[in-house]
Amino acid sequence: MTFLFISPPFGNYFPEYIFNNIFLDNNKYKLKSIVGSFTLEPRSGLIMQIIKTLRYSNEHNGWTNKIGLRNKGVEWAVKNYYKNNNIDNIVSVALIKHTDIDHIHEIIPKDMNIEVNISCPNIDKSINIYDGVEKFINLERDWCIIKIPPTISYKEIDYLYNQGWRQFHCCNTIPIKEGGLSGVSLRPYTNHLTSYISNTYSDTIIISGGGIIEKDNINEYKKNGATHFSISTLMFNPLKFLKLLYDVK
Repeated sequence: MTFLFISPPFGNYFPEYIFNNIFLDNNKYKLKSIVGSFTLEPRSGLIMQIIKTLRYSNEHNGWTNKIGLRNKGVEWAVKNYYKNNNIDNIVSVALIKHTDIDHIHEIIPKDMNIEVNISCPNIDKSINIYDGVEKFINLERDWCIIKIPPTISYKEIDYLYNQGWRQFHCCNTIPIKEGGLSGVSLRPYTNHLTSYISNTYSDTIIISGGGIIEKDNINEYKKNGATHFSISTLMFNPLKFLKLLYDVK
């Protein structure tokens, strides 16, 4: 089974089951939402931050934002996406500082499906978030994904693999002065990272995303070794999203 993941923030609101039944009920592709991203402490002001910072940039050929991980916090996510019998959800947890690792690790259940976001461009990059992040790896989870930045080095990927990570999401937004850049500009980064991980580590699951607009973009990532695919900014254009679902059926 190949999944088309709907990344945050769109995964929070997306009725995946409807579109799975209408468009993708073919045992080839299924939609799966990733909800979040959730930080240790709640960070208010989501709507205003979206209004103030979300822009389409002709210069960069993509969407930019400085949303800054505005969310209701990890404890709220556990209550609403796990304890209410929603154990199939994948919850994205975002690390802002190194001490978040132990606290979030204590809060989330051992069998809760997670994506660990170590790559938000709107947080302090002087923090070395990689050390200790392996605490989240647990075989009780069906999904235990690490979402990596587009600027990650081979050495850092090797380090994460040696920690035990086997599910990689390539990749988060590109850090620019306006915040994080998403869209077609991510394709070269994603193809580069997907190819390296796939060719170096054959036992990995790779979710590739960034600039997926049509089926050919999926095929390109697949050619480079992607196992599954991630959609985000395409959701700004519902007609193109529906066309993609129809085309991949």
